[in-house]
Amino acid sequence: MMTLEELVSYAKRYGFVFAGSEIYGGLANAWDFGPLGALLTDNIKKAWFKKFIDESKYNVRLDTPIILNSKVWEASGHLQSFNDPKVDCKNCHNRERADKLVEKASKGTIDADGMKLEDIDKFIKENNVKCPVCGKSDWTQARTFSLMYKTNQGVVEDSSSTVYLRPETAQGIYIDFKNVQRAMRLKLPFGIGQAGKAFRNEITPGNFLFRVREFEQLELEFFLKPGDENYWFEYYKDFSFKFLTNLGIKEENLSLYDHPKEKLAFYSKGTTDIMFRYPWGFDELWGIASRTNYDLSKHMEFSGESLEYLDPETNEKYIPYVVEPSLGVGRLFLALILNSYENELLENGDTREILHLHPYLAPYKAVVLPLIKKVHSEKATEVFEMLSKEFNVSYDDTQAIGKRYRRSDAIGTPFAITIDDDTLANGTVTIRDRDTMKQDIVKVEDIKDYLRERVNF
Repeated sequence: MMTLEELVSYAKRYGFVFAGSEIYGGLANAWDFGPLGALLTDNIKKAWFKKFIDESKYNVRLDTPIILNSKVWEASGHLQSFNDPKVDCKNCHNRERADKLVEKASKGTIDADGMKLEDIDKFIKENNVKCPVCGKSDWTQARTFSLMYKTNQGVVEDSSSTVYLRPETAQGIYIDFKNVQRAMRLKLPFGIGQAGKAFRNEITPGNFLFRVREFEQLELEFFLKPGDENYWFEYYKDFSFKFLTNLGIKEENLSLYDHPKEKLAFYSKGTTDIMFRYPWGFDELWGIASRTNYDLSKHMEFSGESLEYLDPETNEKYIPYVVEPSLGVGRLFLALILNSYENELLENGDTREILHLHPYLAPYKAVVLPLIKKVHSEKATEVFEMLSKEFNVSYDDTQAIGKRYRRSDAIGTPFAITIDDDTLANGTVTIRDRDTMKQDIVKVEDIKDYLRERVNF
């Protein structure tokens, strides 16, 4: 597997990810998805919607705003408790998440999640914990730091105009629960899913796309009758895991972590993380949580609106329970690149970079290659224009054909379509498979069917 440094270099070299605001010296932990990265993230979202929404008889989609009424975040508890402990180095002004500093200094023997501030200060002092930047041990006292991004709405900037960028997409789903249920005539169980940007003012973002301040989430809130939560919790754990393996992620790169009961929130019936083996070790990729009816209950309390469900079979009213599978697009993006990349040693002793992405996810499904630019470009352009009406395909007429093959392999393009003299003479093309390098002869009119069969998910 690539190191993190190799991954960042690869992503920039081939147009997957660039540093944000680079020509102005950059902006810490801000990243732009380049042409290939934008296509890959789009395909990740399409795959998720396909399996979690479109192919499910239970689930529908939603798209809610980034800015919501501030009372939403009061009801959800984010304004009161969505924070992390921080300390600052007095010598170099480096800021660290205090709980992570403790965990690192203890070499993982202490779980500092929820640790009291005074206990953090005591540990840092007694163990002479040094700043990872300057090496000094001169810290401020630990204090809480809100992760919420605050801004103002309207022309007057005062407390009445304060709003927040959402730190998650789930709350927009909860507050539209009744609208969706009524409009779509849904009966429990049913789910509401959405993809969207979220913002968290992280103290110490890092590890490339893994922890950033602006990111995209894929969240499903699955509403169900109390008592059925264990079944659906296990269902979505299994379904989410299979989704990843069906996309080609190797099982040896995945593991499950069940949160200890004593660490769960008081309302939680269980939380399991699907972990991926990143360059720094196994870390959270996907969280599946059984959240009971806590969220809907809090919004009922603060809004005064009933979010109860009338069961048509029993004529009973109750607040539905929720199972929530929540996934970050950036984290899955990283996992897919790391899982798929190979520097393959060939029989002749050469090596080739290859990205074994599932064809459904590949930024380009095929590349059209005129063998000789002056001779075959016109026909190659016709083939490109025919295919581009249905597929994302690229066109490449620079350098020798072998180098063009290598380029398409390195960016994960599953099929290379070569236009040559046989194309002009009898209407056939050569289609080369990225992974096996096997070549098939296919008639021009059959190329679409050839690709459809192989890029399906």
